[in-house]
Amino acid sequence: MTIGLMPEQLQLADAVAQFAARHAPIDKTRQSFDAAAAGELPHWWDDFVANGFHAVHLDEEFGGQGGTLVDTACVLEAAALAMLPGPVLQSVTASAIAGLADDTPARGRLLRRLAEGAPAAVILPEHNDFRATPTAQGWSVTGTCGPTLAACSAQLILAAAHTDGQTVWLVLDTTQNGLGVEAGNGTDKTVDIGVVRLDGYTCPNDAALQGIDDDHARSVTLALTATAAAGTVRWCVQAVTEHLRTREQFGKPIGTFQALQHQAAMLLVSSELAVSAAWDAVRSLSEDPAQYLIATSGAALMAITPAPDLVLDTLTMFGAIGYTWEHDLHLYWRKATSLAASIGPAGRFAEQLGDLTRTRSRDVSVKLGDVDADFRRDVAAVLDEALTLRNDQPGRQGDYPNLATGPQRTLIADAGLIAPHWPRPWGVAATQLQQLIIDEEFAKRPELVRPSLGISEWILPSLISSAPEHLQERFIPATQRGELGWCQLFSEPGAGSDLASLATRATKVDGGWRINGHKIWTSSAHTADYGALLARTDPDAAKHRGIGYFIVDMRSKGIELQPIRQATGEAHFNEVFLSDVFVPDELLLGGPTDGWNLAIATMAQERVAISGYVNFDRASILRRLAEEDRPDRAMVLAALGEADAYANAIKVLAVREVMRLLDGQAAGPASSIAKVAMNVMLRRTFKATLELTAPSALVEDSDPPIVEPYFHLPAELIGGGTKEIQLNIIAQMILGLPRK
Repeated sequence: MTIGLMPEQLQLADAVAQFAARHAPIDKTRQSFDAAAAGELPHWWDDFVANGFHAVHLDEEFGGQGGTLVDTACVLEAAALAMLPGPVLQSVTASAIAGLADDTPARGRLLRRLAEGAPAAVILPEHNDFRATPTAQGWSVTGTCGPTLAACSAQLILAAAHTDGQTVWLVLDTTQNGLGVEAGNGTDKTVDIGVVRLDGYTCPNDAALQGIDDDHARSVTLALTATAAAGTVRWCVQAVTEHLRTREQFGKPIGTFQALQHQAAMLLVSSELAVSAAWDAVRSLSEDPAQYLIATSGAALMAITPAPDLVLDTLTMFGAIGYTWEHDLHLYWRKATSLAASIGPAGRFAEQLGDLTRTRSRDVSVKLGDVDADFRRDVAAVLDEALTLRNDQPGRQGDYPNLATGPQRTLIADAGLIAPHWPRPWGVAATQLQQLIIDEEFAKRPELVRPSLGISEWILPSLISSAPEHLQERFIPATQRGELGWCQLFSEPGAGSDLASLATRATKVDGGWRINGHKIWTSSAHTADYGALLARTDPDAAKHRGIGYFIVDMRSKGIELQPIRQATGEAHFNEVFLSDVFVPDELLLGGPTDGWNLAIATMAQERVAISGYVNFDRASILRRLAEEDRPDRAMVLAALGEADAYANAIKVLAVREVMRLLDGQAAGPASSIAKVAMNVMLRRTFKATLELTAPSALVEDSDPPIVEPYFHLPAELIGGGTKEIQLNIIAQMILGLPRK
């Protein structure tokens, strides 16, 4: 996905792409490297300004387009994707920071000049040693900055100078005496770089801006830089996908090689997370400081600093051709490297984010306001009544608060709020918007534990779609109330994720089917009342077509369970042996060969559910360590920040998918991408936890518990399809790489 979600934003990005194709194809950009380094504006700059691309976010009173900063982020992403040269990013950043200032004549003049097309640069306080001394006319400024992008081409420089322990934001005119710019040999060949030296530069009072907070300005810079970084990585996904489809070795497209498929799929996952983090950073800039600091620090860690390595991964997939000057890939590598260097060491953003998320969390929710007030009022009334009740029995499949049964759960279930998106009477046929309202109302009542369906959440949709009404009445209400437990009898010793290779046989007999076979890795079979079972009904049919989907009573004669003890010492999994197990006709869902499609739908539900586990705090131990006075506290904070940056990006990925659906767009590949991302996030978080709590993992009963949650990790890594299976799906079904 692009940063833009709405059709108007996609059209805006496409307009930028078309502009770049007409005015700045990369072959012409290559011819202008020397001119760009010297600070010469591209020949098309006036046309770019005339289109208003640089000023989409500025108010119309200043000559802008009156759009949002997210709209402008679409421009920056598209510009980076097209390798549009010149000071586009830097000029937009200057106007966005200027927009933070108090409404004074100085602010208005600056915004008008920027809207008219004056190129600009920004120098943050940590990137200079400018000293500003007040004078009768304004400020006298002396000092030097570090290498600054677009310093040579800038007509105006927005700089934070130091004075009496604080900063003052000044608009520097590069044509005035006392200001010199020394050009440098920039890494990014499409934009100039220079060092600004001030020697008694006089800045009049009417060129000073009031009310700009340094952290806010820094966050604007990070957010907009992240959009450009996301654009470079998106180009890599597109370029390498085309390369893998067409490049041949050993007589076949190299895109058929699984190692390259997995590498390309992981690049897509990283790209989607980078885009999501950048989008969230830009939208956060209008929120309170804690929120925009969390979001923009996350964007630095998820979009900006990983970009060089992601482009390098792309280069390795291209092979030697990608390492040549003639190939465009090195231009994106250079841009990604330059953008990452421009924000400074990544470690400080990780540490800052960890310090923030010790006590605060990123609110990624969509702000709905008073929309659908009647529906919200009805939901609130049910949940308020639920707060007056309690659950008094443990769940059928584990003593967990979200599985507990009793009057509270029954009320919520009967109101259709356990799975509200399901049709009535099992849900309330909630739209995407109404599901968000329900999420908000539960979030307002943190003391109310939201009930879960557990494994049955993956199975009941098949009952709703394919079972007759009397079976729905028999199974669904009791399951929602927590009175029935379920298991999923899919995997077999010789057919783990390859469901088409099932060997369990269902033979037609009078009144039903006789099942014989062997299932494995069946979670909670020992506590389940019923199971959803796949069995081969037609051995002569194509593998995917001869499968039936059955509901099996787990107390049936002929079922034998053999617990599988896990590394934790517990036995949540089972082997299930089925010997002449009778299943009546009515418990075959759909037709005898409809099982494959029902199974695929079930697995999709499972992946979505597992990906949703990101809402559980997996960094709780790191958060606890961060509260302690430890010699390695900085390392703990950095690890916490990196974990939360990744988790937040996955949450935002889901939010963006919901917003697309709310807009009436078709569902995207978010569930498979989120499943892989969850896998990576969990591995990273647990690795950091083990390292920073050592030697606690020497014993199983440490405080806080370290080994127990770590040894439960494989259930999530493997459940719903391993990472490798998901990478196959992403490579072949989403990127369209050839299977053979």
